[in-house]
Amino acid sequence: MAATKKLSSLFPLLSLICFISFFLLLSISRKASISSSTTHPQFLRFKPIDANPTTRSDPSATGDSSCDYSDGSWVYDPNAGFDRYDSSCKEIFKGWNCILNNKSNGRDIIKWRWKPRNCDLPPFDPLQFLHTYRDTNIGFIGDSLNRNMFVSLFCTLKRVSNDVKKWRPAGADRGFTFLHYNLTIAYHRTNLLARYGRWSANGNGGKLEALGYKEGYRVDVDVPESTWEKAPSFHDILIFNTGHWWWAPSKFDPVKSPMLFFEKGLPVIPPIPPDLGLDKVLNHMIWFVEKTMRPDAIKLFRTQSPRHFEGGDWDQGGSCKGLQPLLPEQVEDLFSLKNNGTNVETRLVNQHIYNALKGSNVHILDITRMSEFRADAHPSTAGGKKHDDCMHWCLPGVTDTWNDLFVTHLNSLKI
Repeated sequence: MAATKKLSSLFPLLSLICFISFFLLLSISRKASISSSTTHPQFLRFKPIDANPTTRSDPSATGDSSCDYSDGSWVYDPNAGFDRYDSSCKEIFKGWNCILNNKSNGRDIIKWRWKPRNCDLPPFDPLQFLHTYRDTNIGFIGDSLNRNMFVSLFCTLKRVSNDVKKWRPAGADRGFTFLHYNLTIAYHRTNLLARYGRWSANGNGGKLEALGYKEGYRVDVDVPESTWEKAPSFHDILIFNTGHWWWAPSKFDPVKSPMLFFEKGLPVIPPIPPDLGLDKVLNHMIWFVEKTMRPDAIKLFRTQSPRHFEGGDWDQGGSCKGLQPLLPEQVEDLFSLKNNGTNVETRLVNQHIYNALKGSNVHILDITRMSEFRADAHPSTAGGKKHDDCMHWCLPGVTDTWNDLFVTHLNSLKI
């Protein structure tokens, strides 16, 4: 009886302790949740009408309908080795070989691994890839950033198969066949996808001349450049890119050497700015590819590779001196459309790409978001140029991860 009274007298105290404990646990849990979301912010999936297309992830384009591969973070492993390939691969363009060029963090670049939030993106198996894609032709079509990716794939495959012959399909800048597997990979260089060349005013006059144009570049929006016009009828898999040259005033000066667009052989009047010209080119080139490739062929368009110039553009003293990936808030400062900074082309180009691909059977390979963090992975001053190279990527480096995503995508489409 005495024990019962004692417990009864302690009941209010025990109840108070339980309440305080529950409150503390709830508070700790909430703080942990906030901390987690601060460290790994949730990035919304992109819809074509959004202002920021880089956060989109198309599940059908990445191989796992339950995973957003663009939502993740770079994880550093100081003990990570790299047996994919090394700096001795002779196909690596000299300016991209950051290890041989003694870039201070050249060996650290490959110790960062992209970890999507809700799944994994393991390195692809090159030997398995050769077996799976036996008797296949793969073409990279685009500017030097697609060559960056092409070289990464070649060096990875060559590490496991030396039976390689140099062979270029029609129009290709470079190409190789892995003889034992009859697998060909090739790079077709094209800056704008469409055919272009110098234009000068005709002495007899014309519509452009009447508007005061004296010289510039003629861009035929409905004519593919000759370097790749035969590629769709040869390759089983095509991966495209374009974008960097469309915002290049050093090449296409809007006053001294503007882009002048032609359609069906006639100048587009009134003349249109480059962004509208890009829309026309994308629409025509997608139609051309869908018309000329086999129904079972795989067509991909890689999203824009981000540049990381700070303090000005490449010809204005811009640099990329960082030795570690950027933080999320630094990424937004550098690439936000609202800031309209030096590197704004990245997300602008993606808007045009996504809108142009709506309704087509071209798959999107979204490498933008993961790459925006990697300001540390460009050749910078080690590129051997008179200016910092904050556009191309060190090899080995980030484009190896692009190929992991590329292969994940391909494997999902073959299932």
